[in-house]
Amino acid sequence: MKIAIVGAGAMGSLFGGLLAERGHSVTLIDVNVAHLEAIRVNGLRLHTDQGDRHIHALRACQPSQAEGSPDLLLVFTKTLHTASALAGVAHLIGTETQVLSLQNGLGNVEVIQRHVAPSRILIGVTTWPADLVGPGHVHSHGQGVVRLMSADGSEHPMLARVVQALADAGLACTADPAVWSAIWEKVAFNAALNSICAVSHCTVDQLGAIDDGRDLAFAVVDEVLAVAQAQGIAVDRDGCAARVADAISRHVGHKPSMLQDVLAGRRTEVEAINGAVVAAADRSGVPVPCTRTLLRLVRLVEARIAGVVTTAR
Repeated sequence: MKIAIVGAGAMGSLFGGLLAERGHSVTLIDVNVAHLEAIRVNGLRLHTDQGDRHIHALRACQPSQAEGSPDLLLVFTKTLHTASALAGVAHLIGTETQVLSLQNGLGNVEVIQRHVAPSRILIGVTTWPADLVGPGHVHSHGQGVVRLMSADGSEHPMLARVVQALADAGLACTADPAVWSAIWEKVAFNAALNSICAVSHCTVDQLGAIDDGRDLAFAVVDEVLAVAQAQGIAVDRDGCAARVADAISRHVGHKPSMLQDVLAGRRTEVEAINGAVVAAADRSGVPVPCTRTLLRLVRLVEARIAGVVTTAR
């Protein structure tokens, strides 16, 4: 396939590199000039459990430099950048282009629908780990999966084609009619660990230092999944809680993306995660006091970073 990946950070580069290794025509699209230039000059350095190598058979460019209409447009930007990213590559979206979002949070389908019909949107989740070590250099160690489905629920031929391409690239991809369950469970996971770490500056494992940290994480999971259930989405509370507990026990030293954003002085994805949950909770009449409080605290942190909150003199 001809594949364009918008948002060529750690995850976008990992997927692009693995797909290029399988012979697909891949273009990485990003605004990180240093990253793009490193890939153009030296290839993408990809260090996985299968080895450390440089992948040269892919193109890297900024949105305005991208050309042609891909069969698949894979979106890996942060949710807060989805609208602007798609506007920047709107000239690439052809009449047959499928758009796949494996992004965190909620609300991505609604933004993508401004550009293509639901029948051409694929939505899913991935648990693959990836870290951008430096320009043109990505690490991914450990295993993950991809679960996706058409946004309109139809199992059309392109769905099978995309699933097969990702699976052949070693990304353990399956079509899953229950993908919205997986999406909400990942939202619960992220709403708990990301937002607590963002306001506490704790690494994930440090949340287990006292019972309060662990109990708060589980309380957020329960609130988020209650909102999902109120919308008729079946979720696995025990399984999700077990994944949170495992992360607290095993993700030693890990700084989740929301904490990384706070430390770097960037906006976070809290509105697409905790914010989207709170909005859905209000519509459904489900109380979410912990999730709401964490949303307010992250907003306060962002306001301080932006200079809205200043120190009295």
